[in-house]
Amino acid sequence: MTTWQIRLWALKNVFLLWFVGPKVLEVNERRCEVVIPLNWKTKNHLRSMYFGALCIGADVAGGLIAFHLMQQQKARVAFVFKDIQASFLKRPEGDVHFSCEDGAAITELMRRTMASGEREETTVHVTARVPSKLGDEPVATFALTLSLKKSAK
Repeated sequence: MTTWQIRLWALKNVFLLWFVGPKVLEVNERRCEVVIPLNWKTKNHLRSMYFGALCIGADVAGGLIAFHLMQQQKARVAFVFKDIQASFLKRPEGDVHFSCEDGAAITELMRRTMASGEREETTVHVTARVPSKLGDEPVATFALTLSLKKSAK
């Protein structure tokens, strides 16, 4: 999935996601990395990224691997996040990179979902970093419960 594909999908389905403008740096069956720019749309009154924009980044990074697998397998699967836990560690004062390395767990979740036909869940982890300011040091971490169900269509 490319940046333009996600933006076109978002324009039709989740306008707020389109407005924030995430860029896809990498997505495959193992990992995903997206970046959300720090700009007037995502910045709070402290000149750091608004926590809502941070949650959007975690949502995209955590869900894009599942979306990628669905496209590869031509599987009809509905997916949502049931909950989110976040730890905000430092002020993100630059473009924020969100990475998810849980591709193996998401692949297994997809396998279980297709086999059972029932709703299946797993926890995916996303780390947010600001490489331009803090290198590899996390500014936030997220744990999201990804829930998949095979669609009837």
